Amino acid sequence: MQSKANHFFSDIQSGIVVFLVALPLCLGIALASGAPLFAGIISGIIGGVVVGFLSSSQLSVSGPAAGLTAIVLIAITSFGDYKIFLVSVIIAGVLQILLGLVKAGTISNYFPTNVIEGMLTAIGIIIILKQIPHAIGYDKDNEGDFFFIEQNTGHNTFTGIIDAINYTHIGALIVSALSIAILIAFLKIDFLKKLKTLPSALVVVLFGIALNEIFKSAFPQFSISQDHLVSLPIPESFHDFFNQFTLPAFESITNPQVWFTGVTLAIVASIETLLCIEACDRLDPLKRYTNTNTELFAQGTGNILSGLIGGLPMTSVIVRSSANINSGGKTKIATITHGLLLLVSVIAIPSLLNKIPLASLAAILIMIGYKLASPKVFYKMWESGKYQFIPFIVTVIAVVFTDLLRGVAIGLFVAIFFILRANLKLAYFFKREKYQAGDVITIKLAQEVSFLNKAAIKQTLNHVPDGSRLVIDATDTFYIDHDVLQLIKEFLEIGSKEKEINVELIGFKEEYDLENAIEHVTF
Repeated sequence: MQSKANHFFSDIQSGIVVFLVALPLCLGIALASGAPLFAGIISGIIGGVVVGFLSSSQLSVSGPAAGLTAIVLIAITSFGDYKIFLVSVIIAGVLQILLGLVKAGTISNYFPTNVIEGMLTAIGIIIILKQIPHAIGYDKDNEGDFFFIEQNTGHNTFTGIIDAINYTHIGALIVSALSIAILIAFLKIDFLKKLKTLPSALVVVLFGIALNEIFKSAFPQFSISQDHLVSLPIPESFHDFFNQFTLPAFESITNPQVWFTGVTLAIVASIETLLCIEACDRLDPLKRYTNTNTELFAQGTGNILSGLIGGLPMTSVIVRSSANINSGGKTKIATITHGLLLLVSVIAIPSLLNKIPLASLAAILIMIGYKLASPKVFYKMWESGKYQFIPFIVTVIAVVFTDLLRGVAIGLFVAIFFILRANLKLAYFFKREKYQAGDVITIKLAQEVSFLNKAAIKQTLNHVPDGSRLVIDATDTFYIDHDVLQLIKEFLEIGSKEKEINVELIGFKEEYDLENAIEHVTF
């Protein structure tokens, strides 16, 4: 019981941190997508409460995703009416439910670990790079912009940082620097580490608000203006609040473009979700595994509800999920708490939230990014060997310099290349000895020999010295591909005779149509 109670309180704390991280991201992604700002909040609330409840993942946090902004922006611009786009969101949700029912989520089992590690590390680097401008008071780019090529300006991440340096705001820089110092202190100082009921991120946010209020009254030259604070829509009445919800234009259901957009959203959102779920399971300190088919069902349900009331499409999001894990979240109470806090805050305290400096939130995100991209991760992957490190580092570079899906695709390609190469070498054990008449070559086949091993075995047979003795041992083998069997037969009947090689077969099954202990002695 005590353990569950500890989880409960740590989850509430983590939910608060995720809420603070998610709030500006929801607004920023909505702005970058060309959607109403409140649409991002709706997606965040449903992603937290509804998807959080239905999902089998204990740590994943869902909401509007940066990876969908380009698709959403193009679709809204093309339709010319946000209500039409909402029908595509509903279609995407229905398709995701169908994907879950046909168990398409199992594809996540085939994502190599080194690629997932590379994706997480790259996300950490991106977070740090993207938050540097916000940390020094340059907020020209949206909080939800995680692309290397910036959507609004066409500049890249590095030129954005250079531009930001030219517009450094001293007040924001002081806030972010002190905020990072506070976060580090909570990690290093024993007294602060023991304050389990006080989230360091909440302390940073309250500190940022208080410090800016001091700047306003005593040091106006350092004061942070509203342009550099959270900007949440403030309804003047309950009527205005409910007017922020938008109903879909169902009459557009016959529009082929609406269906095309829905299919595109379903595919991209599902892939991003599966990648995030796999990453969350990797980061889970309790090493639990998520039913990805249930996750697709939960995401689909969330997208249907979001589309019905005017929200953006959602996915499981690694930035929020990693914030949850790094803040000590253990169960889905954390993600549900973050969703409830989003709901309560937009109703009850929007004015207070609009006092939070983006520099404070940037400090929190920079520390999250550092934990994901710690030098220890690079060292661990380097120690794992080149077959693990090369796909990892390629994925890191590709994700940082392109985007999540393209980068992971490149990393997968490289990982598959190394997997195939490893398979070619692991098809058999090769042993060479000397005897009176010549060499003895022993090829002991592995438990499973696929067509991928054909090239390596063929090359080995071609290089067996003339006049030697060859032993092919299949004693421990339970499967040999037809192409490999055909290769061995041809060598037995033709190749070995031409090179005067004595061939002995051991342990081959009757169905292989090869006789055991056959010897061709031609000399």
